[in-house]
Amino acid sequence: MAILKVNDVTKKFGSVTALDGISLEVRQGEIYGFIGPNGAGKTTTIRILLGIIKANSGSAQIFGMDAWRDAVEIHKRIAYVPGEVSLWPNLTGGEVIDLFVKLRGGHNKPRRDELIERFDLDPTKKCGTYSKGNRQKVALIAAFAADADLYILDEPTSGLDPLMELVFQECMREAKAAGKSVLLSSHILSEVEKLCDRVSIIRRGRIIESGSLDELRHLTRTKVRVQTAKPIPNLNDIPGVHDVEEFPGGFTFQVDSPRLGEVIRYISSCEITALESTPPTLEELFIHHYQREG
Repeated sequence: MAILKVNDVTKKFGSVTALDGISLEVRQGEIYGFIGPNGAGKTTTIRILLGIIKANSGSAQIFGMDAWRDAVEIHKRIAYVPGEVSLWPNLTGGEVIDLFVKLRGGHNKPRRDELIERFDLDPTKKCGTYSKGNRQKVALIAAFAADADLYILDEPTSGLDPLMELVFQECMREAKAAGKSVLLSSHILSEVEKLCDRVSIIRRGRIIESGSLDELRHLTRTKVRVQTAKPIPNLNDIPGVHDVEEFPGGFTFQVDSPRLGEVIRYISSCEITALESTPPTLEELFIHHYQREG
């Protein structure tokens, strides 16, 4: 079941087209990655979903309701974390967390206290003294302390150290296990790769590919390192093989994933003694798209 649905949305700011007919769908119990560099259109999409700005055309729905017209009702069931968190400087972190959670109509103090401990936050300090990472922690604790059905996270780990990123990832997996849905906008590809069920890649306001990581991996090449008892003849001439480099006793190369089977069959006649095959990472996939699109 679709919790969030964007269908052919276009958004223009004067003569600039920020979004050019994008579509995506987040299902219940799914973590959906939305990746692209700054200026690609991720935050504009999120602002439309939050009802902050209105699309020029197309539709954006959350829980079957219109993101613009029904924004107040939708916000009762979502939690949002931006990449740049601004807080009231004279309130303590604990006071801000309590305010955010109470605005949603409830307060689970044990959950709040557990998250404060896990994120290693001092809630007694005023927000004006917090670093960027601590301000981010306040927003994340408030979001995960709320019993939301959908989390919309826009570069949520910006400013966090690696240990806190691990805590964030644990919280994300807990939300998924509880049947919650997440739209995760990020340019930290390793984070997306660890967490997300499906991803969309956005570039210059257009989604250039969507799917599961397995579905997207056919778009790029697999790394192969092979050692054989006999020399491999004409490896450079095999269709789908690229960037061949020789080392004592073997070769490393890249192969177009759809041709991997036939390439392995070809080199197996040379008596393989060692073989390593590494699937492409999301980062390699991402770079491939940007090179391909020029």
